Amino acid sequence: MTPQQYVQDKAAGSGSSFYYAFLFLPPPRRAAITAFYAFCREVDDVVDEVADTSVAATKLQWWRQEVAQAYGGAASHPVMRALLPLAADFGIEARHLAAVIDGCQIDLEQARFLDYPALQRYCHLVAGIVGEVAANIFGRSEAATVAYAHQLGLAMQLTNIIRDVGDDARRGRIYLPLSELQRFDVKAHELLLREAPWGYSERFTALMRFQAERAHAAYDAAIALLPAADRVAQKPGLMMANIYRTLLREIESQDFRVLHQRTSLTPLRKLWIATRTHLRGR
Repeated sequence: MTPQQYVQDKAAGSGSSFYYAFLFLPPPRRAAITAFYAFCREVDDVVDEVADTSVAATKLQWWRQEVAQAYGGAASHPVMRALLPLAADFGIEARHLAAVIDGCQIDLEQARFLDYPALQRYCHLVAGIVGEVAANIFGRSEAATVAYAHQLGLAMQLTNIIRDVGDDARRGRIYLPLSELQRFDVKAHELLLREAPWGYSERFTALMRFQAERAHAAYDAAIALLPAADRVAQKPGLMMANIYRTLLREIESQDFRVLHQRTSLTPLRKLWIATRTHLRGR
C-alpha cells in the first residue's frame, strides 16, 4: 500500500463530515488535506483507542519525534511520507502538527476544564490550528482568512463537544466547563453516571441550550470574518460549517438527547449539503 492509499483509506474510513468537502477540491489540494486529516486522525486515535495513558503518552512522544524527523527529511510513517512532499506548497509547518499533538496531550492529562477560557485554549490546539492549515490548503489571499478559520474551528469543536457529551462521559470526560455546570446546577456525577432517565432535566437542557447558542454565535462570527476575496476558495470550509451546523440544529430539535445517543447525519445528507454549498457558494 502506498502512502497515498494509506491516507485515503484513513480519511474515508473515519466517516467524518470533512471527507465530503474534500471531494470538491482539485487533486493537489485534495491530496494535501487528506494527508493532513489522516495525521490528525492518527494522533487523535492514540488518545481515543489506547487505554493505558502511559502507553498513549509514549506514542504521542513518538509522533513528536516523527514530525521532527520528517521535516528533517527522514519520514518513516506513511502519513508523513504522504504529507511532507506537499507541506511546502500549502504552508503546512511542523509547528502546526506539534500543536495538534499538544492538544491531544491535554486530553491525556486532564478530563475536566475549569472554565470557558481553558476550553478555548484546548479548542485552539485541536480545532483552530486545524482550521488554519485547512484554510491554507484550500487557498487564501487575505490574512483575515486565518482568523475566520480559527473561529470556524472553534464553532465546529463546540458542536463536537455538544454531540459527544454522552460518549465523553462514558470515558470519564467532561468538556463542558465546570463553572458552567455550576451555573446551571448540573452535577458532574449526573453526566458521568447517566442514571435514569439518562440524566436529563430542565437544568441539563438549559445548560445545553447555552452551549448551542455559543456555538451558533461562533459560526456567525466566523462567516462575518471571511473576506469576500477568499470566499470561493474557502468553499470546502463553508461546506463543513453547513454540515456541522445542520448537525447542531438536529441535536437541538431532539432536545439535546445526547447522553444516551450520538446524533449523526447520513452520508447522503452530508453529500447533499456539501453539493448545495458548492453550487450556492455559501
